[in-house]
Amino acid sequence: MIRTAAASIAIGLLTAGCSTDERVAGAFDREAGSLIDTGHFGNATMNNHQYMTGEKQYVYDLSQRFASEVMTTVNFAFNSAQLDAGARDTLHEQARWIRQFPEIRFRVYGHTDKVGSPAYNKQLGLRRANAVVNYLVSQGVARTRLEALVTYGETQPLIVTEGKERRNRRTVTEVSGFLASHPTVMEGRYAEIVYREYVRSAQPQTQLSGIGGSDFSVNAGLGGGG
Repeated sequence: MIRTAAASIAIGLLTAGCSTDERVAGAFDREAGSLIDTGHFGNATMNNHQYMTGEKQYVYDLSQRFASEVMTTVNFAFNSAQLDAGARDTLHEQARWIRQFPEIRFRVYGHTDKVGSPAYNKQLGLRRANAVVNYLVSQGVARTRLEALVTYGETQPLIVTEGKERRNRRTVTEVSGFLASHPTVMEGRYAEIVYREYVRSAQPQTQLSGIGGSDFSVNAGLGGGG
């Protein structure tokens, strides 16, 4: 029994050694570092940089603010990518909010219910996301600020059911980041972007109307009437 176990371990080590040797040998034909690079090389550094400059926190703050001030979700009829009146009203408000922040990029995610094949639902979700993007563009939002579309199809339902469910047939608009080419972003003034509209909203608007400068003259009202 002990001999059998030892033999098995030896065979396993030999196989692992051969596999490693093959990977190392093959690495000579590729660029340096490709043997250990799994495609995520540099992500940790980028993530640290975003936290240190404040970018990641400010993106989160803007995402929370966007979700609290406007409706981020649009719903659709069964097997449809057409925007109804309610959807257009919601997207009108989204566009108004988005236009306040010319430095910000957005993503639109498309979703479906479980009825139909996964392949068809993925395409349907993408058509719904495209419909939302096209409407936002018609409302004055630059298409370059709306990122490449992502569709989850039927894989992320709000209501878990195999049947028709309107709440699952939706798109969701989210803040995704900053425009790298914008001057404010290039200077790293993310806090200014986030709080600029808060400062503006704190300035009270005058309630006076119909009063001209001459009404405040010292001699106003002292002349005789006609």
